Amino acid sequence: MLYPFLEQELFDVPSTDELCNPYEIYDEALDVPGAPLLRRENMRSYLEHFEATPPEVLLVAEAPGPWGCRFSGVPLTSEAQLVDPAFPVDGRQTSRRDAPIKEYSANIVWGLLQEWFPRFMLWNCVPFHPTKSGQPLTIRTPRVSEVKRFGPFLEESIRLVKPGRVVAVGRKAEASLQRLAIDHIYVRHPSQGGATLFREGIREVLEL
Repeated sequence: MLYPFLEQELFDVPSTDELCNPYEIYDEALDVPGAPLLRRENMRSYLEHFEATPPEVLLVAEAPGPWGCRFSGVPLTSEAQLVDPAFPVDGRQTSRRDAPIKEYSANIVWGLLQEWFPRFMLWNCVPFHPTKSGQPLTIRTPRVSEVKRFGPFLEESIRLVKPGRVVAVGRKAEASLQRLAIDHIYVRHPSQGGATLFREGIREVLEL
């Protein structure tokens, strides 16, 4: 299904100074040995939950951040969640930190939606972590050119996943889906004070 597509089109794409591919990059100061392969396995573990039945809802966010998917390999998910026995997806820590990294937006998203898993799936319109040049643990808004670059990747991902409906989490995701003429519902991204509006929007989606 989706994992072979990622192996072919995504995993081995080289990172740049401003776009970090979590499944390819190894930074000795930040990553444990073999980190890219561990993140690929984390993604495989996540996607296995959708092999039998397509998700009812696909939530498309913006891009990996420095504390979530950059180290977990799973969109809108932290490595602290993956190593928690109570979490529905199993995974491994890939950062060199003493404790697994937590991520604010991931906690908001899963805190609201975990009981519905795997009826929903989380994804990004830009699969790489946008950074400021030479600052690997920063985050910046993806450029329009970057969103356009990964438009075909997002379109094919949605075709392979076959979700019941698509939700844009934030304006960048919304713009990408509009450009691809994919029907979707918009909800506020939970970061930067948007948690309450995100919860309200998702509850409306779940009621549908």
